[in-house]
Amino acid sequence: MSKPKIPPSRIVAYAAIAGIGAALDLATKSWIFGWLGFPDRQKPEYFLWNNVFSLTTSLNEGALFGFGQGFSFAFAMLSLLAVVFIAYWLFFSGAARDWMLTLTMGLITAGILGNLYDRLGLPHLNWPGSGERIYAVRDWLHFKINHVIDWPVFNLADSFLVCGAALLFCYIWKTGGRKEESAEEPVEVSRPAHSL
Repeated sequence: MSKPKIPPSRIVAYAAIAGIGAALDLATKSWIFGWLGFPDRQKPEYFLWNNVFSLTTSLNEGALFGFGQGFSFAFAMLSLLAVVFIAYWLFFSGAARDWMLTLTMGLITAGILGNLYDRLGLPHLNWPGSGERIYAVRDWLHFKINHVIDWPVFNLADSFLVCGAALLFCYIWKTGGRKEESAEEPVEVSRPAHSL
C-alpha cells in the first residue's frame, strides 16, 4: 500500500498555524506574567471590557477547565502522544488532503504545544518561597458575568483547543452522514440481438 501524496501546501499551512498559534500563546503568557506577576488574590483584576473580560494570573496543574490537578506530567505525556498521532493521521494516513482537517488540526496542535511548553517546566518559573520548579499551565484570561457565569481562567492555547475541537465536531457532523460512493463502475448490460 503506497503512502498518500500530500500537497506541500498542506504541510506549510499546518506548520504555520501550529507554530504561530503556539508562539502567540507563549508570548502573551510571558507578557502578562511579567506585568502582573504570580497569582495573588490581593491584586485587583484589570478589566478589558465592561467588567466581563479581565486580566489575571493563574497556574493550572491540571487539564482544560482545571480538571485533574497535580497530574501535569501525565497530561504532558498525553499531549506528546496527541501531537504524534495528529501528525501521523494527517501526513501518513492522508487526512491532510482535506483543507478543513489540516487547518483544524493545526489549531488544535497550537493549543497542545502552548500548554505542553508550560507543563514541561520550560518557562523556568519557581514557586515563591520553596524555589521548586513550576510544572503548570499559565492562564490569564478571566470571563465572568456578575455572579451568574464565572468561567475558569484560561489562555490562548485553551481557546485554540476549544475552537479546533468545535470545528472538528462540525466537520464530522457535516461529513459523517455521507454514504461512501461505490468504487465500482456500473456494468452495462447488453441486450441480446433480435433475429429477423
